[in-house]
Amino acid sequence: MSKNDQPLATPTDLQPQATEEISAALNPLLADVFALYLKTKNFHWHVSGPHFRDYHLLLDEQGEQLFDMTDAIAERIRKIGGTTLRSIGDIGRRQRVKDNDESFVEPLHMLGELCEDNKHLAAALRSAHDVTDRHRDIASSSLIENWIDETERRTWFLYEASRAGDHTGH
Repeated sequence: MSKNDQPLATPTDLQPQATEEISAALNPLLADVFALYLKTKNFHWHVSGPHFRDYHLLLDEQGEQLFDMTDAIAERIRKIGGTTLRSIGDIGRRQRVKDNDESFVEPLHMLGELCEDNKHLAAALRSAHDVTDRHRDIASSSLIENWIDETERRTWFLYEASRAGDHTGH
């Protein structure tokens, strides 16, 4: 059976090794984005305190952005002929973002934790960009560049919002 006869084969001018390496770089990102989405929504649902409305809206906006990334990443993997995540278990095996199952987290700790998670995601995106650049996968590289910018914006907003209790300017 040739590649074109396989049920999930997708035509691409990328070499099979490129498809394999790019998919191997993007699938853990996809798992991380799903995990970060769920953590962001968890904190959105459970935030409390005097800045509730601001934090609630911020986390909702960020959650939507992360959720939108998931489909774009998965579709990119499929466009180049790769296969992608299939279940929650698959996400759990691949994710690098740590879950937070605490029954209560202080709002500023939520923001700080998400800030760090987004910083790590930006670094992982840069690493994936190295792989896509090496294989001249310009479309994936372009998408990743936009996701880095979005991730840096989330990091910035979370950092600034988490300083709400810091009146020293540090």
